[in-house]
Amino acid sequence: MRRRVLNGPLAGVFCLLAVFVLAVGAFSLTSLAPSSTAVAAEEGGEDIFEGDAAAAEPAAAAPTDTGDETPEEQSILKWVYDALGIGYSLIFLGLSFTLVALFVMNVLVARRDNVCPMLLVETFEGHLNEKRYQEAYELAKADESFLGQVLSAGLAKLSAGYSQAIEAMQEVGEEENMKLEHRLSYMALIGTISPMVGLFGTVHGMIASFQVIATSPSAPKPSELAQGISTALFTTLLGLAIAIPAIAAFNILKNRVSRLVLEVGILSESLMSRFENVGAQK
Repeated sequence: MRRRVLNGPLAGVFCLLAVFVLAVGAFSLTSLAPSSTAVAAEEGGEDIFEGDAAAAEPAAAAPTDTGDETPEEQSILKWVYDALGIGYSLIFLGLSFTLVALFVMNVLVARRDNVCPMLLVETFEGHLNEKRYQEAYELAKADESFLGQVLSAGLAKLSAGYSQAIEAMQEVGEEENMKLEHRLSYMALIGTISPMVGLFGTVHGMIASFQVIATSPSAPKPSELAQGISTALFTTLLGLAIAIPAIAAFNILKNRVSRLVLEVGILSESLMSRFENVGAQK
């Protein structure tokens, strides 16, 4: 008997719920970061203006001493992590891992063996040619593929007439098609949410940079402004980096599922067409 891979869409729902829980905790952790930077800038400015003339000269000479020093090299990953913080890092990691899991699940489910296995078609047609209808029904009912469920539903209603059998096949086909589309819709949801999170981070980072400018008693340091700008740019970049493959994979898999569903409809009606003249009895 063939087992269907990850039958229900609950796995994707749980993954997305986990991402939203991480998002709620993330924003609470990052909300106080800009204010602490502004307070530090104010305290630094007060120390400079409250010093006497003798202390001001070393302070003015300090930039010339440090200007010749080469800044320490910072790795790209550390720079990205410092710009995103723990909040956005968890959100984007959760979205990316969820996308990969959904992609693998949909690829496995959308295989031909799970939707329209040719072995079932050949065996089922052989039973019908030999007029072993009970064996054909048991074969279709034991097979958990899309086509097997459709054929078993049609044979089960065949005693009531051919039109009732076709209606039963259409109902089961619509139900199975809805399950496949629901699994795919979570990938489209991630493709929609990711750029929105990136846009939120863009606005958050720019607000943090302007807050530094507004609360600084003197000209703010470029490094303090760069923190908020880095947050804005990296969140936008990662949001698009997740959304682009998510939307592309969603459309590719959706076209594949639509093609397989159409093939199931054609094959099932072709196999059941020999019962077209069946009335109230077989």
